[in-house]
Amino acid sequence: MSRWRWIYLAVAGLLLGIELFIGLFVRDAWLRPYGGDVLATIFVYCLLRGLTGGTMGRSLLLALLISYGIELGQYLRLVEHLGPGNYRLVRIVLGSTFTWSDMLAYTIGAGIVLIVEALLGSNYRQRQERHNIYF
Repeated sequence: MSRWRWIYLAVAGLLLGIELFIGLFVRDAWLRPYGGDVLATIFVYCLLRGLTGGTMGRSLLLALLISYGIELGQYLRLVEHLGPGNYRLVRIVLGSTFTWSDMLAYTIGAGIVLIVEALLGSNYRQRQERHNIYF
């Protein structure tokens, strides 16, 4: 497994811990309802990149579609209809109420991924170019 895939998995693990902490212990008006959703899309993206090694564009699109799909499931109240709604962890992970602001938060998370990947990708290419100059 390449070094980069491990980095994505490590970041995904860190984000999962942050998400669980937010879901279990944070009771505020901004971080829990919006910040967690921004991080959720970034988490799914990092998990996909780490597990599949797919391209940035495909992984990001899939992460965004998964995020939107979970929100659609909230709109359709799938957790309640399918039965696992009695479990607190399921309700924390999948959520329970649909809002358009969540869709915006997922989109902002995808935008953050684009910006970070562009910045890191640029730095990586510069390091590769410097390395190639000397060898």
